[in-house]
Amino acid sequence: MEIIKNAALLLNLRHPQRVTTVIPRSKQVDSNKVVVKWDIDEAHVLRNLNIRVPSPIEGQYHWPGLYKPFEHQKTTAAFLTMHKRAFCFNEQGTGKTGAAIWAADFLMKRGKINRVLVICPLSIMDSAWRADLFTFAMHRRVDIAHGPRAKREQIIEGDAEFVIINYDGVEIVREAVAKGGFDLIIVDEATHYKNPQTKRWKTLNKLLTADTWLWMMTGTPAAQSPVDAYGLAKMVNPNGVPRFFGSFRDQVMHKVTQFKWIPKDNATEVVYRVLQPAIRFTKEQCLDLPEMTYVKREVELTPQQKRYYKQLRELMVMQADGEDVTAANAAVCMNKLLQISCGAVYTDDQETLEFDIKNRYNVLKEAIDESSQKILIFVPFKHVINLLAERLKKDGITSEVIHGSVSAGARTEIIKRVQETDDPRVLIIQPQAAAHGVTLTAANTIVWWGPVSSLETYAQANARVHRSGQKHPCTVIQLQGSDVEKRIYKLLDNKIDVHSQIVNLYKEIVD
Repeated sequence: MEIIKNAALLLNLRHPQRVTTVIPRSKQVDSNKVVVKWDIDEAHVLRNLNIRVPSPIEGQYHWPGLYKPFEHQKTTAAFLTMHKRAFCFNEQGTGKTGAAIWAADFLMKRGKINRVLVICPLSIMDSAWRADLFTFAMHRRVDIAHGPRAKREQIIEGDAEFVIINYDGVEIVREAVAKGGFDLIIVDEATHYKNPQTKRWKTLNKLLTADTWLWMMTGTPAAQSPVDAYGLAKMVNPNGVPRFFGSFRDQVMHKVTQFKWIPKDNATEVVYRVLQPAIRFTKEQCLDLPEMTYVKREVELTPQQKRYYKQLRELMVMQADGEDVTAANAAVCMNKLLQISCGAVYTDDQETLEFDIKNRYNVLKEAIDESSQKILIFVPFKHVINLLAERLKKDGITSEVIHGSVSAGARTEIIKRVQETDDPRVLIIQPQAAAHGVTLTAANTIVWWGPVSSLETYAQANARVHRSGQKHPCTVIQLQGSDVEKRIYKLLDNKIDVHSQIVNLYKEIVD
């Protein structure tokens, strides 16, 4: 009781305009309790006195937006508001973006911060962050700093309260960012900052001041190696790690040969200790989550893809001019546009023209790195499947392939390995080859490399992981880089069969 009274007196001395009220004994449930009107600063003081008061957001915030927060999102937002530098390790699909937005909005309302810089992958700047800001904090001004340097600088120097930028974009306009008045920086998929020797890491670190809030978010911290924790910890908790990387490596790794290191037995405990303060919710802990979460990721087409896509679209415009377009012709043209978007188009001579798939592949790699379980990649076109399998093999990611040419016996053996063994981590599969009757519950993440035109095939393919025996909530990630892909995904999301809309879709594309 004496400690609480002293804390209350301290609060009144620091903020005499705020009232500390002691409950009259007649109204007390517990005579050792007092009611204190507190804010962020007061909560920190009380916590420093080992009094575990909640964050003010829990009782003093009207959660704006189109949806009510889940309980784990409230807890996450409360945690972030109480830590100037912190990690959020909530798994993919648990809504950590929304939690961070609510926490930032609350700090703005309290006058603790004025502007937020969100650093994230290019693929989710618009589809995840801008969309979620509109969903959860539509009263805030938001802009994306992307494109030529002058355009980025103009946006940073503007009046947007939330500015979204990709990792390497920060380096391009680092001086403008430094003068931009950003007092909260949110880094999404923070594993991109695991190496403190990179220009990316050094640029961000120079932008941080003693007054800067920094929240680093990823569902897979140190997923590849314990040493990956070093760069993250050095950014958020620099006093928790040695000054030099070699010293930290010696703490968590044992040198077997000149070029081979293996984790020490206590590596997990060391990583846990240095990656603090942190909060983590797994999908299994979030019982209020929907069982299937759908996520869109933007993928920029390469210049070569854009050129061929434009040429084909112009040809479609000429074909449609004054002519009746049949469903068959429309389907052929739409299929060509999808092939270009996915990375390989079949010519009239049955030759295959390959495109650079680097942009789409990098976004795929992000999804693989984020997933806690195995991954299914649905690829509509066979030749792209072969390209993808080669890239994954080169990057040391184990995978298997199922398409129409794989025999029934071979498919059965592949599916058994996916379900019962650690490898492969990834199954690349043509949707039509496993749309019915196949159980693949060892995976809980589906990535659509490109959309299919059949609603039934799409729904049945997603059901391969979302069925009896699945122990984890599931995530479906749609990669989209062209207008035709976006329109088809929209139809599929609305449970509209694309085949029945193919002529209308064709006309929309050429308009």
